[in-house]
Formats: sequence, structure tokens, C-alpha cells
Amino acid sequence: MTNSTDLSDYCTLEICPITEAYVYHIPSLAGNTFYLTLFAMLLAAQLVLTVRYRTWGYLAGLFGGLVLEIIKYIRHIQLHSNPFRFNPYLEYLICLTIGPAFLSAFIYIYLGRIVIVYGEGISYLRSKTDTIVFIACDLVSLILQAAGGAITSDGINIMIAGLASQVASLILFMALCLNYAWRVYKSPHALNPETRMRDLRHTLRWKAFLAGLALATVTIFVRSVFRVAELKGGFHSSLANNQVLFLTLEGAMVAIAVIALTTKWSFRRSRDSEMQLIKVNAGHEAKAQRVDSGMS
Repeated sequence: MTNSTDLSDYCTLEICPITEAYVYHIPSLAGNTFYLTLFAMLLAAQLVLTVRYRTWGYLAGLFGGLVLEIIKYIRHIQLHSNPFRFNPYLEYLICLTIGPAFLSAFIYIYLGRIVIVYGEGISYLRSKTDTIVFIACDLVSLILQAAGGAITSDGINIMIAGLASQVASLILFMALCLNYAWRVYKSPHALNPETRMRDLRHTLRWKAFLAGLALATVTIFVRSVFRVAELKGGFHSSLANNQVLFLTLEGAMVAIAVIALTTKWSFRRSRDSEMQLIKVNAGHEAKAQRVDSGMS
């Protein structure tokens, strides 16, 4: 008799029932291959555009998220032929858990830039403060989810707490964004008067960019809510093993978010013509503050 603790050493679909596997379903080969190909193409596009326009500061979030998405689908495909393999399942679960956190962090970074374009005077938070606050919330969520995944007993409850905190952060983020949008609408004369900022705000491409950012936020939110509901029933619940819902509310939501965030490249300028934002602090000297060309 073998002493191995890996089910795949002595279990196959022909020998053991699916209820003894790490997942109670056979992952869709076609669906997972589709998303693997899509995210690989999006990663290649991001790398090319980053090198072309030298927007290195914005690469980390999307790069990290896309790499984890690619690994997730590779491991899920491996479970198609043998759902009893532990290592692919563990790596799939890790990537599934932390991948979208990189994307939400990317979104939070852009909020600070938007506040600068419209003006900080009508915002509850400041351009740097809001980014730090929400990324900190994202980090707490990530730590809780990682800790839950590392604990064998009751770990799922900690993971749910981490996902719930991510949902709460996104709700707060969306609420502040809506409030800020209302203040912008009600106080047009209090906006950033700098000429370049005023011209940028009136362009169709800028409005399309904001729409893309809003769409990405909503899809990441929908995905996070789905994950909370999925985990609430446990890893082996019917919801957690529903392939149609997984491919729709996990795969499609993240894919839409990444595609929407990619629209930022429509607003680039050359490195030599990056916008300079002027920030005045109550009687002190004006300070020039650069906005990354990824926003331009």
C-alpha cells in the first residue's frame, strides 16, 4: 500500500468517484482554454503598449493580475484530466483568490489621478490619500484571504471575511466616486482651472476612459460578490462547482474589467508632453506634479 497523500497517485476518474476529488466537477476544457488565450493576448498587448509609451508605473497592477489569471486557467485545465491532483488545485485556488486584488489596486491608483484632473477642493480625500487608503484596504483583504487559504480548519471563514472586506472596500470606493461625480456636476466653477485639465475634461476620449474605469469597477465588484456567495457554501457546494456561473461571473467579469482598463492607452501622450498638474497649498509655493502618461 502506498504512503502517498496525493490522491492523484492512486485515483483517476475511472477508479475513484468525483466526490473524492478536490473539485466536484470536470473543468470545461473549451471555456478555460478560451480565457487562457484571451488573458495571454491581453498580457502581450499590455507589455507592448507599456514599452511603446513608457508607462512603467501602471504596469505592475495589470501585469500581476494577468499573470495570475493565466496561471489560474492553466492549472484549471490540468484539473480537467485529473481533478485529484493537489498541486494544480492549490495553485488554481491561490491565483483565483488574489488575482483580482491587483486589478482593484490598479483602479484605486487611477482615482487619485482623476481627482487631480477635476480638482481636490471638492473631494473628501486627496489625490494621494485616497489611493493609499484603498490600496491598504485591498492589502488587508489579500492578507485575510491568503491566511484563510493557509489554514486547513475554519480557513474558509477567514477567506470569506477577506472577500467581504474587499466587497465593502469596493462599495465605499463606488460611493465616494458617485459623491465626487455629484460634486463635480454641482460645482463646475470649483474645478481645476488649469487649461490643459479643462480641455482634457471636455474630450470624448476622457469621458470614454471614465466609462471604462466605471465598468471595470462594477465587474470586479460583481465578481467579488459572487466569490463571497460561492465560498459561503464551501468549496464543494453546488455554486462553487457550477461551471457556467464560474465562466460567466468569474471569467467574463475579470476579462471585461481588463479590457475596459486597457482603454487607458487611448489617452496617452508622448513622454515629452506629459501633463504638468499645478497644486497650490494655501499660500505656499506652487508645486508641479506629473501625471503619468498612461492617464494622458
